[in-house]
Amino acid sequence: MVDKLEPAPLAYQNEPFLNSPDGRILRILSEYQEPLSRFRREQIQDTVVFFGSARFQRGDAAKKSLAEVQRNDAKTPAAQQEKKLKQALAAVDMARYYEDARRLAHLLTEWSIQIPARRRRFVVTTGGGPGIMEAANLGAHEAGGKSIGLNINLPFEQFPNPYITPALNFEFHYFFMRKFWFAYLAKALVIFPGGFGTIDELFEILTLAQTDKLAKKILVVIYGSEYWHRIMNFQAFVDAGTVSAEDLNLFKFVDSPEDAFTFLRDGLTEYHLGGQPKKEKEQEVAPEIAKTRP
Repeated sequence: MVDKLEPAPLAYQNEPFLNSPDGRILRILSEYQEPLSRFRREQIQDTVVFFGSARFQRGDAAKKSLAEVQRNDAKTPAAQQEKKLKQALAAVDMARYYEDARRLAHLLTEWSIQIPARRRRFVVTTGGGPGIMEAANLGAHEAGGKSIGLNINLPFEQFPNPYITPALNFEFHYFFMRKFWFAYLAKALVIFPGGFGTIDELFEILTLAQTDKLAKKILVVIYGSEYWHRIMNFQAFVDAGTVSAEDLNLFKFVDSPEDAFTFLRDGLTEYHLGGQPKKEKEQEVAPEIAKTRP
């Protein structure tokens, strides 16, 4: 007698298949469609994206760490103590960027929530983790607005910071899909001091702008000229003939939250709030999201 077969799992409930190479296209589509659905539901029209180091601390936390290093002076070998002290002093110095990102996100959110619109405009968006990302989400939270966190699943754990609006907390497997959502809704990009990932995101957007692959005007603010001039010589690109002099107009250096806010507010108003018929403005960049709420 032949044993009775159990029903086979439905394809969309078959986890081994969904997690296999053959299911990759479905995973990629999910990282497009699921965020799109939530952005529609939360009435997000466009964003201002903050990038920067995940390693920066709040000012009080950095000072506390410095005090602990100094207290342990006698217990640590001289060379090791010198290294720790140097790192702690640098952390205190760089903490100013955490506080500046927090302040700028607060100013932007405070302004944007007063814009009369059916959908939410210029919503602060980050990579969802600690450091500058946390600072920007915190600033938006303190201003009483929503903010987005586009986190990434990494081998070393990166947890979402607690200041992201819960309904706008995302987790991605694919870097390229995460990058898509950073760029697709952005009307401005704010680049704080950071490392490889920050530089990667900056040049990704500058390349899209330079090659006219963006169907919109995107404002790019590079925050902290002292840091960035030490890290990178942008004029050297022009001198070597690898970019044109006009390409340096794709971004602007700023050194205070107030100057950055003024530049962003004026540019966003000029390019995205004024002079266009309402219907055309709503369809710009993200036509799917511009549809009325289902």
